Amino acid sequence: MINFIKANRFLFSCLTIIFLSSFVASLVQSSFTKVEIELKELKTDNGQSLIYDLYKPKIANKYNKVPFVIVVPGFQRSKEALSNIAIELSRRGMAVALIDPYAQGMSSSSVSRIAATTQGYGMFALVDHAYDGNFPFVDTDKIASTGHSMGGNAAIRGADYFGKQAIEENKKSKLHSVYVSGYVLTLRNEILKDSKSNMGISYALYDEGAFRNEFKGWDAGNMEIAPESLRVINNVLSDQNRIDKVELGKYYGDKNDRSLRVVFNEKLLHPFQPYNKEATANQLDYFDTVLGFPNNINSSNQIWQYKELFTLINMVVSLLMLIPLTRSFLKFKFFSSIIKTVPDPLPRQSTKGKTIFWIIFFISATIACVSFIPMVDLAKILFVDAANRELTWFFPQRMNNSVMLWAALNGTIGLIIFILSYYFFGRHHGTQKESWGLNISWYDFGKTILVGLLVFISYYLILFFIYYLFHIDYRFWFMGVRVFQPEMILVLLMYFPLFFIFFFSNSLRVNGSMRFQGQAEWKSRLIGGFANSLGLIFIIIIQYSYFAATGTVYWSSNSTDWLSVNLLFGIVPMMFILPYFNRIFFEMTGRVYLGPIVTCLIFIMILSTNTVVYLPI
Repeated sequence: MINFIKANRFLFSCLTIIFLSSFVASLVQSSFTKVEIELKELKTDNGQSLIYDLYKPKIANKYNKVPFVIVVPGFQRSKEALSNIAIELSRRGMAVALIDPYAQGMSSSSVSRIAATTQGYGMFALVDHAYDGNFPFVDTDKIASTGHSMGGNAAIRGADYFGKQAIEENKKSKLHSVYVSGYVLTLRNEILKDSKSNMGISYALYDEGAFRNEFKGWDAGNMEIAPESLRVINNVLSDQNRIDKVELGKYYGDKNDRSLRVVFNEKLLHPFQPYNKEATANQLDYFDTVLGFPNNINSSNQIWQYKELFTLINMVVSLLMLIPLTRSFLKFKFFSSIIKTVPDPLPRQSTKGKTIFWIIFFISATIACVSFIPMVDLAKILFVDAANRELTWFFPQRMNNSVMLWAALNGTIGLIIFILSYYFFGRHHGTQKESWGLNISWYDFGKTILVGLLVFISYYLILFFIYYLFHIDYRFWFMGVRVFQPEMILVLLMYFPLFFIFFFSNSLRVNGSMRFQGQAEWKSRLIGGFANSLGLIFIIIIQYSYFAATGTVYWSSNSTDWLSVNLLFGIVPMMFILPYFNRIFFEMTGRVYLGPIVTCLIFIMILSTNTVVYLPI
């Protein structure tokens, strides 16, 4: 056993770091064991199910009931993406339910196309469940909700839904208070007038989605003068006290009759708003004002960042672990035949060769840039049900469909460019096909697939074990490697073939046209990383340069385009590191196949478990 550990020292070092980081992250998440965290499921209407993490402070019991806050992540986000809010609220003595919205994470799909509007992504059902006394430690007079982006919309809709119910029954609303982060589109009179909940609004001054607001340009995100924020305040003021400018951070109305209103306007971008100390402090101050914290902790005293740090270490180390994990399987005698000598690199680049290389480099990046939004639009035509948020077994991931089309197109174009560059230039300047690492028997190819599957299975078994022990996965902010349900294997198999075109194309190009004699390996890998991600980086640069100059994002014709560009913040890092893995796996086997098999399986599962899935289950 000792010899085995010594022979796999790198692997066991990675496992040790992941284990220790998960342990520390779990301590932070549980406020150093002062909060119990349990994964729960609520069966709701029409066969739907809601999965949530229940944060229960140990001070809470049937004799010492505490307020209850339901945290609702936004579109494309699972419950772990807002664990920071759950951590800070629960360590202050609040019971918290951190939900996976319908069709996201581990919750079922919804029977409604507009689940945030009609069901609060499942929050409405959980409010009823708590109000009916199913949590003996919860003060049912103090049930609240908070959410970011579409989760904020769910909170607004909850105030309206339970407000109407309260008016009809002549009772207080079941929803005592709501906090709305990153969403103002439904702050309309017909929604606000029936609200019987205290309401806090937090909107990023530089929110990219503000082009949809009533004002345009830079004024769209200015909550001092925005019509949306003025309506929130004036809705609870008498006619003679109506205002034409909101004083940010000032509380209007009266919390005792649940008419309290406050607006914050942090200088942030939309996707980063939940992960900011000031924005978090504003939300904590709000809940302390309207509900009162059992534990008096200053709002600037925050520990959630440490959990993010250790789960980031998890994510980085887990990806590094793929290297020794793969090597450990390749040490088995059965797989020895797939280990070949690494082919010689391409001849040293001539001046003409360098010119052609960089021309191809930037042409490929330009194609990747200009083809992304057209693929977003094409996905709406090819995958109608998913685009319309209808339940379907046919490519049910609305946002991933466009990424898949982009990947298949650019992977195919990459292969074509690779072949053409060889026939018109490479073969006349010393390039040998043997350097590509394509030659392989069917028997060895089958073994290569088996190794890829074993690495994938082992990687996720380790994650499941870590999650079982510590209720922790691998993530940083909204980028995460998370556990999945068995049905996601079907989704993986559905999306794998078209995505694999891109992953294989990248492996072939990185190893067959970017390895040159005399070139430092670090430089070769760095060039490969930028070659694979520069087109998407161009999109982000264009989007935010235009935004900085005009106050409106460049791609703003519809919400899907804006959200798709927003999605790139999580995709670009994966695209950048992909060539590194493809090169490393190539050096292990001397062939270009193992890298794309392993990375496609794992990266696509990461994408698939971090997006909406409209499966009819």
